[in-house]
Amino acid sequence: MNKTSLNIKMLYNEMGKAEKQIADWILENPGKIMSLSIVELAEQCGCSEATIVRFSKRLGLSGYQELKISLASESGSSTINTKINAYDSAFEMYEKVCNDIYCSLELTKKSLDKEKIALAAKKLCEAKKIVVFGLGNSAAIATDASHKFVRAGLYAYAYTDNHMQVIAASHLGKNDVAIGISHSGSSKDIVEALAIAKEHGATTIAFTNSGKSPILKQSDIVLATASEETKYNILALNSRIAQLAIIDALYFYIVYNRSADSLESIQQTELSLLNKKY
Repeated sequence: MNKTSLNIKMLYNEMGKAEKQIADWILENPGKIMSLSIVELAEQCGCSEATIVRFSKRLGLSGYQELKISLASESGSSTINTKINAYDSAFEMYEKVCNDIYCSLELTKKSLDKEKIALAAKKLCEAKKIVVFGLGNSAAIATDASHKFVRAGLYAYAYTDNHMQVIAASHLGKNDVAIGISHSGSSKDIVEALAIAKEHGATTIAFTNSGKSPILKQSDIVLATASEETKYNILALNSRIAQLAIIDALYFYIVYNRSADSLESIQQTELSLLNKKY
């Protein structure tokens, strides 16, 4: 995997304007940096030599020469460009998907609020009832979350119909938790369901991408993923993987912190499923 190129992409939003010009040039011209001196690269990017050194150090490298060596080690491997096109082979598409998922997971790890995920885990452990709302691409995430929580011994159910979401939300109370999953944070039905749950005293948790969106107003706890995919991919595929990773982390927390009940529930589940396998 192209570690240096991936680091460039992950740190892109932290860079200044001149550094972004260097990043853009490197990502758009894979392999071409090898034959350039620092002066020539500065001319290509329209920046100073000092900016290139600063750019290299931001990536954890000592300077321009180490940047070239690091990028040289990636020669022959696929570009970090994740925009899949019709000329890519099936394997090249797979590589680009893997690279983008890696970036999304690393960016989410950096942006995820430690206190908020800890509070979410605590509320889930104490919840009398958990409902998870998801529509469209988020429906599968909601189903996976409820499946994990049920296996851990919690009462949880996923609602992927907008009418049922409103009905379920209206029957929640102060000891319950409602989770709304929306990458954009602008899904009207999900926001409405969380608002109703909040009105009835339930703790509301949102799984959404970083940034301002309507869902934040109706959420007591926000677990934000980080992804740039909305620029070219309406399906939010990479944030989906990041959301699943957060759900898995919450599941393991519940299993190891909700007394012996959760472990016993998992064992009972496995025993009950034995006759479903050859």
